Amino acid sequence: MLGALVSRYSLRKRSAHTDKFDVKFIELKSYPCMLEREGQLYRRDGELRPWLNDDLQSFTPLRFAPPQLMNYEGRAVIMDPDIFAVGDIWELLSRDMAGASIMCRPKSGRKGRKGAYASSVMLLDCAKLQHWQFESNFADMFEPAKRDYMEWISLKLENPATVNPLENQWNDFDHLTEDTKLLHNTKRKTQPWKTGLKVDYRPADTFQLFPPRHWLRRGRRALFGDYTFAGTYTAHPDPRQEAFFFGLVREALEDGEFTEALLREEIAQGHLRPDALELIGA
Repeated sequence: MLGALVSRYSLRKRSAHTDKFDVKFIELKSYPCMLEREGQLYRRDGELRPWLNDDLQSFTPLRFAPPQLMNYEGRAVIMDPDIFAVGDIWELLSRDMAGASIMCRPKSGRKGRKGAYASSVMLLDCAKLQHWQFESNFADMFEPAKRDYMEWISLKLENPATVNPLENQWNDFDHLTEDTKLLHNTKRKTQPWKTGLKVDYRPADTFQLFPPRHWLRRGRRALFGDYTFAGTYTAHPDPRQEAFFFGLVREALEDGEFTEALLREEIAQGHLRPDALELIGA
């Protein structure tokens, strides 16, 4: 939640057009259809896995909720809570979509070469996405023949002609330059606000013989559970991104976006690194 609060603050702070858009949170707790599926098996990359509502990224299907929430009218930018504005989000919301329903950047690496998109930031024309019916689409994951999580989340279920690519700077993966518009601290192990804390997410894997970390991870999980021996969050390799995040926290605190008491509570709950107040000079 702290990441989401800082993200919302950055979107407003970095825009000269705050009167033209609103920022709203979409939270798992508001969706009984998700909470009721705890422990049930769903298909992810061809493998059946139990749905865990308290996993760090259980929110990801909610990327597909905005068109329905907006009554299939207008435009929306959906973004994960670990993404922070460097530029003005209105540039994205107001751009020419050239007839597309969706704009987002391709994934990097092997997945990108296979046609996967990064749905962590999407510009949506909601009127053209009436086939996004969140509750029924989510339920389809639990009928393995109907929907695979990775195909859904990578937009492989969409008509390719309706998806236009977005420049990388609108979803810059742990990459901060003068061209960056939205900085995404997407590598969970190095998210700047978590350094030193115990890992609290289940690493994604698929059935691959190489590299061997995939089957070693499965063996560890089967014997000891999801998080045992998962280690701790490490420092971000780019100190400027750590400085950028805690600079935003400092500004948000000064502007009354949240209180120091909230930060102390986040530290007490293990959601925020213990030296955070020192890093912002509080």
